[in-house]
Amino acid sequence: MKIVINDITYEVVKNEKDAIDEELLKEKITDYFDSFDYIFGDWAYGKVRLKGFNDKKNKGYKLINDYRNIDKYLKDNCAYGCRYFILKKIEKK
Repeated sequence: MKIVINDITYEVVKNEKDAIDEELLKEKITDYFDSFDYIFGDWAYGKVRLKGFNDKKNKGYKLINDYRNIDKYLKDNCAYGCRYFILKKIEKK
């Protein structure tokens, strides 16, 4: 599945427990996330929280935002069994 937000095409990598609300994401994902390779979102208390992650090849790469640590982020920073999603940027118009 693909989603276009702010002229950027994302591939849905994971959509755990049907976490994606496409209309809400179009409101929440701002140009701040343009530099990230991945967007992780989780639901807590009825609100979606977003975080950007990068591959090592990205010039904005920092260890704290390393995509390989996304499972650790999920375990340490998200509620157990929460709804979450991962989007991968595949094309910018």
